[in-house]
Amino acid sequence: MASFESVARAVAVSEVYASETRFAARYGKAFSLAGQIALSLLLSIALVFVVEWIARNSVSEAVSFFLDPARPAWTTVGVFFFVFLALDAAFGRENYSVILIAPLALIPALVSRQKQIFLSDPLYPTDFLFGRQIMELMPVMVRDRPWTAVGIVVGLVVSIIGLAWLLRFAWRRFPALTRRQRLAQLAVALPLLGSFYHIMDYNTFSWIRDRLQVIPIMWDQTENYRHNGFIMAFALNLPMANVTAPAGYMSDAIDKIPTKPVPAGTTHRGKPDVIVLMSESLWDPTRLPNVKLTPDPMPTIREMQSGDVFSPEFGGMTANVEFEALTGFSNAFLPYGSIPYQQYIRNPIPSLATFFRGEGYVARAVHPFQKWFWNRSAVYKAFGFEQFKSEENMPVMQKRGIFTSDESLTKEIIREADQLRDPFFFFTVTLQGHGPYEANRYAKNTIKVEGNLPAVDKQVLATYAQGIKEADDSLKMLMDWAKERDRETIIVMFGDHLPPLNTVYPNTGFMNDVTASRKGSLEQMKAQHETPLVVWSNKTGPVKDIGTISPAFLSYQILKQGGFEHPYYTGFLGNIFDRYRIIDRYMLVDAAGKETSAWGRKKTVPSLIRDYRFLQHDMMFGKRFGTDRFFQSHADLFAAAM
Repeated sequence: MASFESVARAVAVSEVYASETRFAARYGKAFSLAGQIALSLLLSIALVFVVEWIARNSVSEAVSFFLDPARPAWTTVGVFFFVFLALDAAFGRENYSVILIAPLALIPALVSRQKQIFLSDPLYPTDFLFGRQIMELMPVMVRDRPWTAVGIVVGLVVSIIGLAWLLRFAWRRFPALTRRQRLAQLAVALPLLGSFYHIMDYNTFSWIRDRLQVIPIMWDQTENYRHNGFIMAFALNLPMANVTAPAGYMSDAIDKIPTKPVPAGTTHRGKPDVIVLMSESLWDPTRLPNVKLTPDPMPTIREMQSGDVFSPEFGGMTANVEFEALTGFSNAFLPYGSIPYQQYIRNPIPSLATFFRGEGYVARAVHPFQKWFWNRSAVYKAFGFEQFKSEENMPVMQKRGIFTSDESLTKEIIREADQLRDPFFFFTVTLQGHGPYEANRYAKNTIKVEGNLPAVDKQVLATYAQGIKEADDSLKMLMDWAKERDRETIIVMFGDHLPPLNTVYPNTGFMNDVTASRKGSLEQMKAQHETPLVVWSNKTGPVKDIGTISPAFLSYQILKQGGFEHPYYTGFLGNIFDRYRIIDRYMLVDAAGKETSAWGRKKTVPSLIRDYRFLQHDMMFGKRFGTDRFFQSHADLFAAAM
């Protein structure tokens, strides 16, 4: 009997022990998983904090970044957390991924910090397209900060050795993940990372991205990096780094591009002065259906109009239109969403400014806003402008709302022109027409808006139309002044893009949405991307029947009107213009008005377009094989400056 009781007690004890063991195993795994997740989260926080500390060179600013709910510090932490989970699952080791990811985050942050010391700019993904510049910067850094350079070299060597040891140690010692754990982590992390990747296209609005406080500020990269943090801002710029040499690009391909011989002594008529006005959001609002504007807000522009510019943008991205107008290059050959002013202008680039300076002109850029906007200060220098007149070094001007008035800017242009004796080239970007179009910008709106529109839309349209009237009045003032001058004066005026009128467009039936389409029929694209173009001379009057052209052809029209010859701007671009009028990322339009959609996806690209892309890549990213043949004045100018 005693033996039976002993056996029973032993069985009971073993059952209790087995139960406790199962409990411990079950919840031990749960606690282990929770610990792993908590550790991954802590490592994510630590890594993001250290990256921001390095990139900002300030602990306090890194802390502020984390404490500010309007900035995406915790969104960045979340992204790293899910990246860690996914990579841990892929390698099958707990927290193994941090050893791989940390150097990829810390080293660019360190390079960015050094770049800001010498060049004032953070590191962009596109900087790796210009690796030669980074190598050229190294001797400067060594001379200026030798111990920093030594520290970097030693640090890199130690880091590589330490990384190799850590990877080996972690593979042997870090706990392995079970198959179930790996699948669970991948099932959670990959969809979330995929969804986040999907909303990161800054060309499209994302409500979720806004809620996550990721705000693309592409026109001001300094603020972009300050607000979004180094990692997120760097990621926003990543798509623009995908610039590859077009197939067949080499020195022989550039040598085979035909050029028209330039006659000895160009055909210009005494070096006319040239004023180019890129008027902010200039457009013909009478094109809106179902509304009537009285009186006509743009009688001078309408009378003098030479044609239209087919803007590659809508409602913004002014700098991209400016890039085409000044260089004669095309956005069609660059990655979608790229902004050359921000990502690609690192070296001197041929432009109208270098051409005119080669002809003995004063070349001056004028814009009544701060010089950092769109990186214009650095870009204009790279383009060869001798001086950039910005808000910082211009007289105080009258405002319309918060923006400098076109009238005041025009008077300043006249004042500066009257002080010069040498021929001059002015490139001016106006500001008054910038949106949004608030109710109280003008003391009185003189353009009456009639039509079945909501009151808010009528107010927006009335404010915009009043701005067009004042832009038109300012053009007339400039022309009246030019008519009294002895020297020939050429004035070119065009709009950079349609204005952001928001619901005015769908409520008038002009288009279905508040923004323009990027693809569609030629008729639809013209309606949503055409802006007025005026090419006028005080000696010969307006040029007529230019038609609708891409901004890249403006340089050809300007030099042609001035009687100049040039291997690229009138020769090569002249050949292109003889065949094509619009070169857009999604559409080619030839001189007969025939459109070719999706031309970039076709197996064969027209030889002229292929050569155009070759030459642009050569001057922007390549070895500049074509400099002496196509841009001799540019080569001479910058050789003399060195």
